Amino acid sequence: MEPIPLLDRAGRRRSPATTSSFHRGGSPRNKGLRYPPDPPTVEEIIAVMRAAGDGPDGVRLRGVIVVLWRAGLRISEALALNETDRGALLVRHGKGDKRREVGMDRWAWSQLEPWLELRTNLPVGRLFCVLRGPTYGRPCAPAGIREQLHHAAVAAGVRRRFAPHQLRHAHAVEMSREGISLIVIQRQLGHADLAITSRYLRGIDNTEIIQAVHQRPEPMIPAGRQLRPER
Repeated sequence: MEPIPLLDRAGRRRSPATTSSFHRGGSPRNKGLRYPPDPPTVEEIIAVMRAAGDGPDGVRLRGVIVVLWRAGLRISEALALNETDRGALLVRHGKGDKRREVGMDRWAWSQLEPWLELRTNLPVGRLFCVLRGPTYGRPCAPAGIREQLHHAAVAAGVRRRFAPHQLRHAHAVEMSREGISLIVIQRQLGHADLAITSRYLRGIDNTEIIQAVHQRPEPMIPAGRQLRPER
């Protein structure tokens, strides 16, 4: 018996690739690809937050950006947060199913407040949830947030890659510039190895490195050596 062909609303034959089950079990197209650390600047992140808009979707996206950027969470960790988390963010299932508690600064909490107020009118559950439709109140999907971020970055005129993990890189680089120790950054990001944290800090701009080297003091000659007679 031949399988029944898939048809769209107009009665035309659909490609099997358009179904949700076609790619099930397959590897994602970007699997194995490694992107160099290229964290966005503060100006670019703020521009994307402004481009997100003031509607419920935009307020939610700004909240996600703040958590990714100022707490350094992975996208899966951010979308698994509970709305009851206050003062600190409890990552219940981090990479390797490890549990950790991370901090977030006062400015970030103030930027998250509009979404927290809006969230009180939605069903109890995850901090970032679906706003409408049959999955109303359920956790957001990472793919949907990535798409929103991409559109907001395009609208803001940001021409570099703007993905959730780039905001995590920005968090690590900014903490390093503020003089926070590598151990604290490692604990905040939930890295098992300091070498991984060090790779994140490769996103420091080359001009910053050049300036730091230019500001080195001139070489010093010991006074005792100058008093010795030349032979």
